[in-house]
Amino acid sequence: MAEASRWHLGGTPKRKLRYREDVEIRTTLQELLLYSIFLINLCILTFGMVNPHMYYLNKVMSSLFLDTSVAGEERTNFKSIRSITDFWKFMEGPFLDGLYWDSWYNNEKLYDLKNSSRIYYENILLGLPRVRQLKVRNGTCKVYSFFRSLMDECYDKYTSKNEDMADFGLKQDTEWKYSSPGMNSPWHWGFVGVYQNGGYIFTLSKSKSETLNKFINLRMNSWITRGTRVIFIDFSVYNANVNLFCIIRLVAEFPATGGILTSWQFYSVKLLRYVSFYDYFIASCEIIFCIFIIVFAIQEIKKLKEFKFAYFKSIWNWLELLLLVLCFLTVFFSSYSNMQIYRMLGQLLRDTEKYSDFYFLAYWHIYYNNIIAITIFFAWIKIFKFISFNKTMSQLSSTLSRCIKDIIGFAIMFFIIFFAYAQLGFLVFGSQVDDFSTFQNAIFTQFRIVLGDFNFAGIQQANRILGPIYFITFVFFVFFVLLNMFLAIINDTYSEVKADYSIGRRPDFQLGKMIKKSYNNALEKLKLKKPETDEDKERMENKDLAEKARREGFDEKEIQSAEQMKKWKERLEKKYYSTEIQDDYQTVTQQEFRDLFLYAVELEKELHYVSLKLNRVMKKVSALQY
Repeated sequence: MAEASRWHLGGTPKRKLRYREDVEIRTTLQELLLYSIFLINLCILTFGMVNPHMYYLNKVMSSLFLDTSVAGEERTNFKSIRSITDFWKFMEGPFLDGLYWDSWYNNEKLYDLKNSSRIYYENILLGLPRVRQLKVRNGTCKVYSFFRSLMDECYDKYTSKNEDMADFGLKQDTEWKYSSPGMNSPWHWGFVGVYQNGGYIFTLSKSKSETLNKFINLRMNSWITRGTRVIFIDFSVYNANVNLFCIIRLVAEFPATGGILTSWQFYSVKLLRYVSFYDYFIASCEIIFCIFIIVFAIQEIKKLKEFKFAYFKSIWNWLELLLLVLCFLTVFFSSYSNMQIYRMLGQLLRDTEKYSDFYFLAYWHIYYNNIIAITIFFAWIKIFKFISFNKTMSQLSSTLSRCIKDIIGFAIMFFIIFFAYAQLGFLVFGSQVDDFSTFQNAIFTQFRIVLGDFNFAGIQQANRILGPIYFITFVFFVFFVLLNMFLAIINDTYSEVKADYSIGRRPDFQLGKMIKKSYNNALEKLKLKKPETDEDKERMENKDLAEKARREGFDEKEIQSAEQMKKWKERLEKKYYSTEIQDDYQTVTQQEFRDLFLYAVELEKELHYVSLKLNRVMKKVSALQY
């Protein structure tokens, strides 16, 4: 009887289980609050790096050097350069006019000409601009025997093995002699090649007339030859009004096919990071960010020691590790970038008679910006770990987790067909349509077709037979068949999840209840809300349950019967699971045994009621499927 008393009283095990659940919920809530602070701090840090003036500075500079036309030739600017003649016209015209601002619009001199030029009167030209070219040797490719009588010279595409390092032309100044590349200089990825630093280099003068004479001399002595493969124009400006550096690179590539391909890079970066009070506030956020990284790393190490190999079975733990790696990379790139800036910036600013290579500093700063952008992306993704307190979000996560295998199988089938069409488009249209000029372009073009952005006229003109066949079959199989299959997989899985939730097979949203309870308690303490009594809480709960039952199709009689059964159950639980009873080994009286028997009978009725409800729901689900 003592054992029976212990069983019907519930005893310590039930209290311990409830205590563990409360501890787990509180721990999760604390983790959510801590991570929210970390995410807010990271957002402040990242948005503090971005300045709206960066875009406007890039726009102003690009408009000046890319869109300004040659005098008398409105269609000739840097973007439209296609020949060596057009290139020299740009260098001697719009480039010089945009680079040298010697006076105000009324010809009044605002500063000493020995000082640097001020583009748009606000942007100081740092050091001297630099122009350099890379060449390839003659004989780097073979001419077919039938054409050797017509052409005995052959210049292949640029590679480091084909690069020409011999002196040429006048062989006097640096522009005619090869300069070796620096150790720390990054390579440039162009349209038709990857180019290293070094080459045939010359710096411009601070005088506009001297620079013009230099260009004329180079043009007259054929500085650009058949072996020329790329020309870089590099310079940097600083705007003190917004504390931004703009590093500019104009690139003209000379492919082996002939002609010129132009590209450009405008990087507005904040190299002097700690100037204003807001900058120091961002610095404090960076320190807090490092503290959070250390705390999170210690937590993950403890979890790894506790769970060992089972730790890697959870996808959230993999996301935690990825986020930690990205955070450490962010700290590394930030530290390295700051060290290089403090090491090189002062020297670059002092040497005003030389080219100031700010491109290296901008290169690492852009890398830091990219890695922190990826970090904050995955930091936001981690929010899904804490969505169990919301029913809708829980349904979403359950749907995705259930159909992941089906999605993987569908993805394999989708990409087999997708890459087959990409290969077909590249081979058929690659030589005539720019969107299919490379296999990578063909892949992205097909994604654009799925989204409704396509050039059917170009495809049809390239091949009047295969063009329409390719387009119609691709749209039919990929858009109408495969994408609808994907939506069907998601829809069916979501219906299953909703059916499970309707019959009670769903997670207990205890975290959401605790958040709501804490919110109500705070309002009551602030006297913004009247305290709720137990009767009010019970009334509201019963009302919510009744409304939910009516929405699911139960009649009033069933609802009233369920409410009576719930009251009977609560009365018995209050009597036999009361925490006020301390002795677990009391004897069971005859009356108590009778009440316990009645309670078992009521439980049997309740199970029968649940069974009927389950059968009704399953019938509804079966009807929906058919």
